[in-house]
Order: sequence, then C-alpha cells, then structure tokens
Amino acid sequence: MKAAVMHAPNEPLSVVELALAAPGPGEVRVRIEAAGVCHSDLHYTNGDLACRTPIVLGHEGAGIVEEVGPGVSSVQPGDKVVLTWRPRCGQCEFCSSGKPALCVQGRVHGESNGLLRGGTRLSLDDEPVHHLMGVSCFAEACVVSQESIIKIPNDIPSEIAAIVGCAVITGMGVVLNRMTGAAGQAVLIIGAGGVGLSAVIGAELVGASPIIVADIADDKLDKALELGATHAINSSAEDLVAAVKAITGDGVQWVIEAIGKQATIEQAMASLRTGGTTFAVGLGNPNDVVNVPLNNLVQSEKSLQGSLYGSSNTGVQVPQILELYRSGRLPLDKLLGDTYRLDQVQEALVDLTAGSVGRSVIVPN
Repeated sequence: MKAAVMHAPNEPLSVVELALAAPGPGEVRVRIEAAGVCHSDLHYTNGDLACRTPIVLGHEGAGIVEEVGPGVSSVQPGDKVVLTWRPRCGQCEFCSSGKPALCVQGRVHGESNGLLRGGTRLSLDDEPVHHLMGVSCFAEACVVSQESIIKIPNDIPSEIAAIVGCAVITGMGVVLNRMTGAAGQAVLIIGAGGVGLSAVIGAELVGASPIIVADIADDKLDKALELGATHAINSSAEDLVAAVKAITGDGVQWVIEAIGKQATIEQAMASLRTGGTTFAVGLGNPNDVVNVPLNNLVQSEKSLQGSLYGSSNTGVQVPQILELYRSGRLPLDKLLGDTYRLDQVQEALVDLTAGSVGRSVIVPN
C-alpha cells in the first residue's frame, strides 16, 4: 500500500509503496477514506517536534475496518471508525478519573513511535518504518491499536469524521469541557485554523457572547464570522489587546490560544478581565517559554491552563459531536477546506504553511 513517508525533517515527504503487516492481538487494519492536514504534522516536518524516522505522518483520520486481530471485539470488518491520536486504555488513573486525554499509554506512542503492543507494522525494503502517534493515516491503510479507534455510524461522511477526530474535538472540547458557564460570557479565540474555527463553532453552540476571533489573515477571519464569530480582529493591522478592550470594556472571561506562540499567549493574558482564564491549546517549539507578569496574575486572579485534545473523553464526545452534526446543529461542512490526493500531500503541507483556509483533507483511496 502507498503511504507518505518523512525520511528526515525539512525534507519533502515521499509517497512510496510500503509493506503493511496484518494486525496483531488487539489491533485493527483500517482502509483510510480521509485524513485531515494538521499543523502538528508540520511541527514534525520542520523539526520543532522530534520523532524517529522514517515515519508515516498523519494523525487525524477516518476509514473502514478491513481486518481485526485476535482479541478485538469492539469492531468488525465493514465498520466505520474515527482514528484518535491519544489512546484510551480505560485503566490508568487518568482514564479512571475521567481524563482519558492524559492516558499514560499516549507516552508509548510518543517515545517509541510504534504501537502499544510493541514494534511497527510498516516496513520499506524489510526495514522498519515508524507510526506517528499510533495512527499514520497519510496512507491508503494503517494498522492501529484498538484503543485508538472509535466506532461511528457508517453514514457519516469520512471527511467530517476525520476532522472531528482531532481539530473539532480539540477546539470544541476546550469550550465544552473547560469553559464552565460560558453562556453570555466574552471569549477571544486567537488563531483561525482548524482548531480555532472549531472553537468558534463550540462557543456559538454554548451561547458565549461576544465571540472575538483574531488572526493575521482576512480570509480566515471571514470564515470565522461565517461560523459564528461576532467580531474579527486582524492582529497584523491593529493592536490585539486594545481592540479586545474596545469591544468588551474590561477584557474577556476566556481566551483560547490555538497557535502555540509566546507572543500570542502573552497577548491572551493581557486580554483577560479580572478572574479570566486563558487556555493554551496550540503546540509550539518545546523550548518556548511564556512571560506572565506575576503581580497582575495574583492581583487579578487570572489563570493560564493547558488543554490537551480538548480535555475530552473522545469515546463519548466524538459520537456526540457527530450526532449533533447529523441533526443539523453543527456546520462542520463549512469547516472543510481543500481536498487533495495522497500524491499531493506535500502540496497540502505547503498550502497549510501558506495559510490555507479551513481544514484541508487528503483522500488516499
């Protein structure tokens, strides 16, 4: 089967023929029908985040189960599934306490770039090829651990299912899971990529107001307004903090920072009203740090918190979000950007770097 392989950072991906072993115990083979193009993939291609190479990228996908290994009973061939880059073991302290996004098994994927039960199922000329986040869906098919899939109705469009597995659950999840009592409260979303736009959809769903979105690209801001934002700020043309204060008077209760940069985190903290909270959602370079004025943090009782994967319980919330989409309450179709073939994967990443609007999707088959 064909897959997009990264041989080294800062080199173009190559689409090559790989061998894909049969699923072992507790594993599932999935034919990929759609794979979202995420900034996290860019972080690996440019070396901001480290991984073992060669490796097949792609961590946001959906497809059809083709084969199951011994001991798998949750799905069968023909089922449609969403792939998740954070497994849910169901037994660790985080899964048991309702925080499966922090499941300790996620470290296995990050440290080994293999599957949970050890090793890889990919090879090129009999040499091992690694799995990104236990998924590797920039490919015609993949073998994943059963802890990394969620069964969904077969009538859900695969492009929608794919983006719900990362961008949507990350952006909407932080709204639904962390912004307690957000109805009628002001929110600022910094970054109008796939995650930020998903946060806009979530904020509109729960009744937050006003919903302010900041970005440096007018076409992305137009998309945010289409999805429910009430105000748009081009932060390359005007002072972000001053513009937020002009809209709200005293700042916002909530900020979702979906970029992952020191400067925008600091702008987020300065945009908060007394008692407000910033959620850092975007990943950056591991060496990046943030400067927060101590006295303002204490005297105004502001908070800066991280949120991984929307702090979500994916096994429960992914199906809930898809059901809201089916009922017409979530405009996820409007979130989709361009569609690419698998052999256009490098073009998709270049376009993402240039600022493509919406969540682009690769359709391998």
